[in-house]
Amino acid sequence: MLPMQIRVGFEMVYEFAARTPVVLMLNVHPSRASDVIQPDQLRIAPALPVTRYLDAFANVCTRLVAPAGELKISTDALIADSGLPDAVERRGVCRDFAHLAITLCRCMNIPARYCTGYLGDIGVAPEPEPMDFSAWFEVYLGGRWYAFDARHNVPRIGRIVMARGRDAADVAFSTTFGPNVLKRFAVHTDEAAPPRVERMVA
Repeated sequence: MLPMQIRVGFEMVYEFAARTPVVLMLNVHPSRASDVIQPDQLRIAPALPVTRYLDAFANVCTRLVAPAGELKISTDALIADSGLPDAVERRGVCRDFAHLAITLCRCMNIPARYCTGYLGDIGVAPEPEPMDFSAWFEVYLGGRWYAFDARHNVPRIGRIVMARGRDAADVAFSTTFGPNVLKRFAVHTDEAAPPRVERMVA
């Protein structure tokens, strides 16, 4: 299968009652840096000073202090992907089944870690529910990490990791230190049209 390009992004709107510290984990993981065609720069409105850092799991974190009122966070990125479906998958609810699979692996002394990121409906029938970030897990076998997914029962194309950790608590897409309401949450993951090639006429 030929390589493909995948456009990913999200938009979320929070309502804060007062100035509130927030830590976001919403960027594509640095392990996919060589695949990034158009970077996923966070757009924050109103504009605020932010601090970016890598946590202990090499996830990109963004720290800010949200003002009282609405805060909009969004991004769009273009990622190169092999276009090849991934490996073994089953059926269930992504976060809980990833935790169960990780627990079973660790009981058998197989190193396993929790992953979250983008996984669209590329090459499969669209699901009726609104798109969300997805969860899966990786296991360490034979000297490398392999992705597995306990939710789906067919191989999937275009898995783009944002964060890795021991469990979901390590990779929350936002951690807010005060009362708030998430008023809007929309995620998109779609195959992008291939770039147009202009033919030169002599």
